[in-house]
Amino acid sequence: MIPSQTVTPQGAEILCIGTELLLGEITNTNAQYLATELAHLGIPHHYQTVVGDNEARIHHALEVACGRANLILTTGGLGPTPDDLTHEALASFFGVKMVEHPQVWEEIVQKYGQRGIVPSPSNRKQAFLPEGAAVLPNPIGSACGLIWQPRPNLHILTFPGVPREMCRMWQDTAVPYLRSVGWGQEVFHSQVLRHWGISESTLAERVGSLLAGSNPTVAPYASQGEVRLRITGRAPTREQAQALIAPVVEQILHIAGEDYFGSDEATLASVVGDLLLKRGQTLAVAESCTGGLLGQLLTGIPGSSRYFLGGIIAYDNRIKTQLLGVKPETLQQYGAVSEPVATQMALGAKQTLSSDWALSITGIAGPEGGTATKPVGLVYLGLADPEGKTEVYEYQFGTLRGREGIRWWSAQTALDRLRRRLLKR
Repeated sequence: MIPSQTVTPQGAEILCIGTELLLGEITNTNAQYLATELAHLGIPHHYQTVVGDNEARIHHALEVACGRANLILTTGGLGPTPDDLTHEALASFFGVKMVEHPQVWEEIVQKYGQRGIVPSPSNRKQAFLPEGAAVLPNPIGSACGLIWQPRPNLHILTFPGVPREMCRMWQDTAVPYLRSVGWGQEVFHSQVLRHWGISESTLAERVGSLLAGSNPTVAPYASQGEVRLRITGRAPTREQAQALIAPVVEQILHIAGEDYFGSDEATLASVVGDLLLKRGQTLAVAESCTGGLLGQLLTGIPGSSRYFLGGIIAYDNRIKTQLLGVKPETLQQYGAVSEPVATQMALGAKQTLSSDWALSITGIAGPEGGTATKPVGLVYLGLADPEGKTEVYEYQFGTLRGREGIRWWSAQTALDRLRRRLLKR
């Protein structure tokens, strides 16, 4: 019988057990899934721990977890082999014996029988749980979990490491149970505000007073040039949580200005696409060092054919002259990586593909090809507007980002430059 004693919510910890996780042999998607689910339930979640298949180390992880959380979720270590130690380690840690659950063994025999297999004697260990623990059913696998309250105001739920089985057990049994005993009485709602063209430290300084809030919370993080602010509110309903974060979001948008480009799943490419659609305008691109990455980002958006006409990958100088109309004397005098060439590439793309707007990129992505005057990371971005006027932006992205990083920053920055221009029209 599943226990029903209510708890005072304090916080959850995810304890993932398996030496294969420590060795990097598999990606720990279980922790990500459970973390997301805890957020959906509004359950505070402050820690995650990964520990190998070793009873002493599992005991240490449990000791730490019990001192800072009153809901512990474990994954892994429920199989039939000797190194599957989760339930045995739990029993020895709390000083109870292991007890067989005959109905679990019967279910294991039936499941194996449906596949024409006779379970081995080692499978029987999966029918043993710590005394006092209830079975957390596994409808699609042989490894059941447990639901246990070994101490007052402490809940432990265990799940197998197989993601498909864990997800099913979580949804079928764990979520209803947690709600029934007082967990998940509030919900979290988050909105992610995305920025380009500003550093994480600068943005954090500008919104500094908001970072100290406890509800809602504001958390900055950076990823490949993009800076994100996650604003999270906790309230009894989703609508109340949304209302809680709304004034904070408005305040941040005012502070960030044009550095903010979109929320949640928005990308620079999708935002540029929306702006072009609203104006009924089209875009073409000419790329050298990015080798088609800019076009890839644009065509990755469903429906982009409504505004993106196409692109020319002008890697060789002959393509720059033959397809984009770059003058040979310009290449000879200034070199392919230069402001005049970026200008002519943008105008050439606009004319050749008959677009309203055009972007061009020419640069040195490295790791070779740089000189003292034109080092690796030097990039020129060209922008041609509907009137045929051009702007060129020079960037030095440096060498530390590597070849792929320079290409990524170049394509994204080109999109951002166009976005800012479209906002002004």
